[in-house]
Amino acid sequence: MNIIETLKADYQRFPDNQTYSIYTPDVFFKDPLNKFNGLWRYKLMIKFIDTFFLNCKMDLHNISQHSDTIKMEWTLNWNTPLPWKPHVAINGWSELKLNAEGLICSHIDYWNTSRLDVIKQHFRFH
Repeated sequence: MNIIETLKADYQRFPDNQTYSIYTPDVFFKDPLNKFNGLWRYKLMIKFIDTFFLNCKMDLHNISQHSDTIKMEWTLNWNTPLPWKPHVAINGWSELKLNAEGLICSHIDYWNTSRLDVIKQHFRFH
């Protein structure tokens, strides 16, 4: 299976059963809340999402590869485990860089949603 097909499959079942073998041991990760190096930290972040986000779903809208760069557009949805279980959605895109062996050495997420808007979504009462 090639890396694009692997990523598509991972996003369909996110955050369960991710394919960590496609990342380098010192992978760089960055999003509006986190910045770190290391596959063990990446796994820990996914485990946190799996543990504390309810009904988590990652919708992959587009994926393309140009040379050593993969771009993915997505929406992450979940319910936060507060008493009223608010629905939260973040739209964004990821830029992945591949090393010479074809492994992901950098994963940077960009959000189309501000951090303030993410917080506000927790307090919309219907």
